[in-house]
Amino acid sequence: MKALVKRHSRPGLWLEDVPQPVIGPGDVLVKVLRTGICGTDLHIRSWDAWAQTAVTTPVVLGHEFVGEVVDVGAAVSTVDVGHIVSGEGHVVCGRCRNCLAGRRHLCAHTVGIGVQRDGAFAEYVALPASNAWRVAPDVPLDVAAILDPFGNAVHTALQFRVLGEDVLITGAGPIGIMAAAVVRHAGARHVVITDVSDYRLELARSAGVTLAVDTRTTSLAQVQHELGMKEGFDVGLEMSGHAEALRDMVAAMAHGGRIAMLGLPAGDVAVDVPRVVLNMLTMKGVYGREMFETWYEMSVLLQAGLDISHVITHRLSYTDYEAAFDTAASGQCGKVVLDWTNG
Repeated sequence: MKALVKRHSRPGLWLEDVPQPVIGPGDVLVKVLRTGICGTDLHIRSWDAWAQTAVTTPVVLGHEFVGEVVDVGAAVSTVDVGHIVSGEGHVVCGRCRNCLAGRRHLCAHTVGIGVQRDGAFAEYVALPASNAWRVAPDVPLDVAAILDPFGNAVHTALQFRVLGEDVLITGAGPIGIMAAAVVRHAGARHVVITDVSDYRLELARSAGVTLAVDTRTTSLAQVQHELGMKEGFDVGLEMSGHAEALRDMVAAMAHGGRIAMLGLPAGDVAVDVPRVVLNMLTMKGVYGREMFETWYEMSVLLQAGLDISHVITHRLSYTDYEAAFDTAASGQCGKVVLDWTNG
């Protein structure tokens, strides 16, 4: 089968013929239909410092996907051949304290599909049946391919109560924009998103945010004045991973404000701890999705009419992967989806 492989310990990806995965008794084999390109995939392609420590070559990339189940292991009873599924990209150990307590998203022994084990940038992918999530028939395949990052957005956006609250989101990438759509859907009053990319700010405006703000030209104090806010923001969602964005967010929060942090900085970040203490702020790190409550919430939100299709801006064949990855790396895009049915 064809697959995008990180074959060598240097920048690049290679489209190769590799053996089709062999499934175990608890696994399913999925014929891949669509995949989404993630920032993690870009890190692995460029072979940056993180990738060099996290990835052992060779490995098939890709963890955002949708496909059709074509085979199931002998012990599988929850998924059938013919089902359309996406999948949770974190494979947990099932034996640690958190797993045994039902807190699988906190497993310290998690293995990432497309990072530490072969992933979905291929014609077929194998995964535990417990990680497969059936997709409703009315969900478009392109949307189903990005349920993984949508889950990041939902998990972060719903960490704290947002009904009637003023929400600040730093980082107008696809996950930040989807998070904006979620908190708007959940009843937030003002939803403000910040970035320094004109393209992505315009994309955020199409998602219906209250304001999309270029922080190079407009301060958060000006934003609050324009919106008639008497105090700071109630909830902050830090999606950018930039130190300055986090510092600006901390300074803009109301007393008792709550911050959920998904963005991952490249290094250490200095935070105004006295302000955090004196203003009684809550700061919570968020990673991945809560298995599988977030998947349930995602499905309900889509069923209730939440539309995230606007974040998909580019669709290409997997054979055009170089152009697709270049587009994703440029930042002049939302989500980039690869089609694995038209090679």
